[in-house]
Amino acid sequence: MAARLVFSSQRAVWILAIELAALASLMPPTLAQDFGEHTYNNKPTFPVDTRPKVDERAYKAALEKIPAPTQKYDPWGSARPPEPAKAGKKSN
Repeated sequence: MAARLVFSSQRAVWILAIELAALASLMPPTLAQDFGEHTYNNKPTFPVDTRPKVDERAYKAALEKIPAPTQKYDPWGSARPPEPAKAGKKSN
């Protein structure tokens, strides 16, 4: 009699596993990813650009006000010692 109870409980577990697998395969993936927000009923809203428009003439005028550098920029200048001053031309 005990063997019959074990057999029937194993059969019940198999039936439950098959039913759960069938139920999971029928669930659409979009509903699983919705997280309760129900976005499929709402139309998408696009972000509104509220930044001020750039005045091209003012930008170019500001660039012209920047002074030209007197020396060429050396990004490795602090990593090596400065070069010795170059000697002028020798007069004969």
